[in-house]
Amino acid sequence: MRKFLSYLRDNNSEISKVFLFLLSIIALVVLFPKEGKFKYEYAKGKPWLHSDLIAPFDFAIQKSKTEIQNEEKEALKQLSPYFNRDDEMLLSKKKSLINEFNTKWDLKYGKKKRKDKKREKSLEVCESIFDSIAKKGIIELVPELDNKPPDFKIMIIKNNVASEVALKDVFTIHTADKYIQKKLADIDNIDRELVLSSLENILVRNITFDAEKTELEKKEILNKISPTRGMIQRGEKIISKGELVTETKYQILESLRIDYESKLGSSFKVTGIVAGLIILISVSMFSLFLFLLFFRKEVYADAKNLVLILIVVFGMAAITIVVSRFLPEYIYIIPFCLVPMIVGIFYDTRLALFAHLVTIIITALLVPNSYEFVFLQFFAGIVTILSILRLERRSQFFLTSLLVFLTYSVIYVGMTLIKEGAIEDINRNYFALFAGSAILTLFSYPVIFVFEKVFGLITDVTLLELSNTNNKLLRQLALKAPGTFQHSMQMANLAEAAIYEIGGNPLLVRTGAMYHDIGKMDAPLYFIENQTTGINPHDELTFDESATIIIEHVINGIEKARKNNLPEQIIDFIRTHHGTRRTEYFYTLAKQENPDEEIDPAVYTYPGPEPFSKETAVLMMADTVEAASRSLKKPDEEAISNIVDSVIDKQIESHQFDNAPITFRDIKTVRKIFKKMLMNIYHLRIEYPK
Repeated sequence: MRKFLSYLRDNNSEISKVFLFLLSIIALVVLFPKEGKFKYEYAKGKPWLHSDLIAPFDFAIQKSKTEIQNEEKEALKQLSPYFNRDDEMLLSKKKSLINEFNTKWDLKYGKKKRKDKKREKSLEVCESIFDSIAKKGIIELVPELDNKPPDFKIMIIKNNVASEVALKDVFTIHTADKYIQKKLADIDNIDRELVLSSLENILVRNITFDAEKTELEKKEILNKISPTRGMIQRGEKIISKGELVTETKYQILESLRIDYESKLGSSFKVTGIVAGLIILISVSMFSLFLFLLFFRKEVYADAKNLVLILIVVFGMAAITIVVSRFLPEYIYIIPFCLVPMIVGIFYDTRLALFAHLVTIIITALLVPNSYEFVFLQFFAGIVTILSILRLERRSQFFLTSLLVFLTYSVIYVGMTLIKEGAIEDINRNYFALFAGSAILTLFSYPVIFVFEKVFGLITDVTLLELSNTNNKLLRQLALKAPGTFQHSMQMANLAEAAIYEIGGNPLLVRTGAMYHDIGKMDAPLYFIENQTTGINPHDELTFDESATIIIEHVINGIEKARKNNLPEQIIDFIRTHHGTRRTEYFYTLAKQENPDEEIDPAVYTYPGPEPFSKETAVLMMADTVEAASRSLKKPDEEAISNIVDSVIDKQIESHQFDNAPITFRDIKTVRKIFKKMLMNIYHLRIEYPK
């Protein structure tokens, strides 16, 4: 037991990483639908590549979506919308009509008795026309009646009794008005204007649409439509090997697949399905684990990297599971290209492609036509990776989104042509889904920003923003310590060129070089590159006081960087660019002036730590070499070569690179590049052999 506990303690880091993968596998298995998978792959318009298929059980042939939609459309043509008729409303309106007529007549003619006959006739005509309209009724116009012919039948409910009526047998407000005008045109000795205005003001719809009853009738009609047509008997041959999968055969195969998977999912075979899921998901995730372990050790070494990658892969798989369960027709709107984009930006292209491949292999278990799905997503992922290979501008995210849409569209058209053979069979809805997926890919930018903050990582986009000389902190450095700023620019060029040759992140080392000396802004005149007046403040200080001020620029730089929210990766360059070396100038002077005293080296030593990466090691070399080259009185080829070798040799002797993964071959390459670049800076030509 003690040995076991000791093993757990000693291998805690490795065990936790394995546990992360196991947890991901368990979570995916739990989320995955426990349904069987049809064991045959097939596509419309292609030959059946398997052996003769015999029906394993009786099953009904499912109608295609197009068939059902056409039948529903045809059936709904027979739907008679329901309306409610309210005659009481018109009766009450008739009284209002008589009152309105009398009021208008009195206002117009007063109490003239000689007009009584005309009044009686006008009122009689008014009531007669109103009664004729009321007998038919006035219907409410609704979208269900748009473009319907006059003989279209509707159902009118009156006193809870429904009767079928032709649309031409009822009035609308418009037809009622025309009817009134036509009737009045043929009658003399009446006040037509007064009768017309009275009738028009009183017209009201008394036949109103019953949406609830109509919807119930609609559902009843649609429920009568059978989703199947015909049966396939057990033992009946469905398709022969090499036979072309026609539209009819395809629908029969789809019907068998649906029935087959539902029978598997609801039977005792669920245990086997779960076991199969565990095997397939474990193999997929284990391959990602091995890839990281053997080919990306630097990524595998840090658990937070594994957490980020697993979150991306698991998150995409989880989204696919949810969409495939509730909205399977929208599966292609899922932005699968987020996986290679996020992983590629944080790490590298090969890891991005591998993570993307694992993700689409896992999610292919959820979708029909897995081969087509993997083919489509794989090449979209490749295009995504190529488009962000050198991410230098945020506008590249939009270009990537456009390229993803074009890739999806082109491959889909190609696949459709292979299956259908005609451009007319292309479903335009897929282009809308591809556009949606491409647009959702743009969410990578905010997701990357969140991951940067949560996991403490840094991307090239952030480095580009930080290395911009118009950045607030760099502008302050240029104004307060112009000599230091120029020194930083020169050594940034040296370090970037060197790290590019030996392998590393050139943009990271360049950005680190730009900020490594920001601590000098607090006391710029104490550093020789900023002394332009010939006055040296160190002349009035003791050697240990001068050393303290010089050393403090590292601490001040770290504090200033944190205050301005610089990433830790940039702060690493500030804290390591002098390592644990001494301020040799003041230490040597102190020893010379006080030969009989013991000088404490700790007072003159930088706090460290020493460089621990190729980038921080190269920056230390570039910093010291660039500064030392400025002291050369005669910067010829020999002097430059000697100063470069001398500076780097001293750093090696003081064990500054013991913790950095840099080889002597790398250092040799760095020396060569520094010498060449410094000779170019000082406009020297290489001496040709005699």
